[in-house]
Amino acid sequence: MNNPLQLSLVNFKKDSYIIVEGKQKADYFYIIRSGTVRISKEIEVVEEEGGNLLHPGDFFGVVSTMSSHSHIETARALSDVMLIQVHRDQYGLLIERNTPVAMKIIQQFSKKMRYLDEALARLTLKGNSGLVNEKHLFEVAEYYAKQSSYNQAYYAYHQYIKYCPTGENIRVAKERMAKIHPYAKAVYLDGSTDEFNRTYPKETMIFSEGQPGKELYIIQKGNVKITKIVNNNEVMLALLKPGDIFGEMSLLENKPRSASAIAHEEAVLLAVNKANFKRMVASQPQLITRLTQLLSERIWFIYKQLANTQISDPMGRMYDALSIQLEKLRVPISNKAYTFDFGPKELVNMVGLSKGEGNQVVKQLFSNQRLKIIDNKIHITDIEEIEKQAKYYRKMEKIARARKRGSVLNR
Repeated sequence: MNNPLQLSLVNFKKDSYIIVEGKQKADYFYIIRSGTVRISKEIEVVEEEGGNLLHPGDFFGVVSTMSSHSHIETARALSDVMLIQVHRDQYGLLIERNTPVAMKIIQQFSKKMRYLDEALARLTLKGNSGLVNEKHLFEVAEYYAKQSSYNQAYYAYHQYIKYCPTGENIRVAKERMAKIHPYAKAVYLDGSTDEFNRTYPKETMIFSEGQPGKELYIIQKGNVKITKIVNNNEVMLALLKPGDIFGEMSLLENKPRSASAIAHEEAVLLAVNKANFKRMVASQPQLITRLTQLLSERIWFIYKQLANTQISDPMGRMYDALSIQLEKLRVPISNKAYTFDFGPKELVNMVGLSKGEGNQVVKQLFSNQRLKIIDNKIHITDIEEIEKQAKYYRKMEKIARARKRGSVLNR
C-alpha cells in the first residue's frame, strides 16, 4: 500500500514572520498558494536573481530544510498568505507524485548556483568574473601552465583546441601542449559516452570552466575540488566527497561549465549523460532527493562564503572560513580535535587572498598554538578555539558596520 503524501495548508497574516534567519530547526519548506512573501538576509551581499519578492508557485525554505542546516534567510508575509507546508521527510513522496515540482526546484537551484558562483568569484577577488565561454579555456590553461600544474594545463589546452579550432591562440596552445606533454597526465580528454565508471588520478582535471558540459558526475570514491580562475588567481569553491553530485548545472542548462572540477586525490566517478539522467529521474526519485539535498547544501555553503567576503580583516575571514567548514561537515564541538581535508594553500584560495598576503596571514594564523599543519593539512587541537575566534571577528565586523552606518546618518 502506498504511503499517503501529507501536505498541509497554513495561513499567515500580513507582516507575520514565517521563517527567521539563523533559527536552527528547519523541518519544513513552503510553496506559496496565494499572497506575497519577502525574503531578506541580515547581510545582503548580492540581490537575489529575480528579486526578493515571491509570489504564488514560488517556494522558500528549501535550502535549509533539505540541507538540514540553520535558516539562511528571513521570510515575511507582505499580505495575508496561504502556503503549502512540506516536511523534509515528505520530499521523496512529493517527487514520486509530482516530479515537475521537484524538477522546477532543481532547475531554479541550478540557475541560483550559477548566479551565486559568479557573484562569489567577483567578490572574492574584487574583480569581474566576466563571461565564461570556450575562449576562456586558453586563460585557464595558461594559468595552470604558469603554476607548473601540467595535468590541468594540458587538459585545458586540449579543450581550447577542440572547441576553438580557429581561435587566435591555437598555434601557441599547440606549442605549449607539445612542450608539456612529457610531464602531463591528463585523462578522458574527449570524455567517453560508453564508459560510466571513470578513474581520475590525483590532480587531473575532470572538466574545465568554459568547456561545454554534457554529463553530471556522482563521486564513488575520493575527493573532487571545484575551482575557478579569476584575475589570474584560483578560488576553491568547494571540496566534494563520496556521494556528492556535481556538474549538473551544464547538463540542466546547456551552458558552458562555470567552474573547473579537479581530482583532489584519486577519484572514481559515475558519469551520467542527459539521456541517462532523464531515465533516472523517472525511475529513481531518490536521485532527485539526493540532488536537491546536495544543491541545498552547496547553496547554503555559498551564502556563508558570500557573507565571509564582507569580513574586512583577512585573519577574521580565515577563522570564519574554518568555522563554516566545521558547520558544513556538522563536526560536533565535543570532538575537541579535528583535521581538515585541506591545507593552508587551499584556505588562502578559499578566502581569495593573493599569495603574498595569504602567506603573511597564514603565518599569523599558525602563531596560534592550537593550530598545526599535519601532512600538509590543517589540524586544530580545540574546535572551540575556531568558534570563539570566528565569533569575535564577526562581532567586530558588525560593530564596525554599525559605526559606519551611524557616521553616514550623522553627516
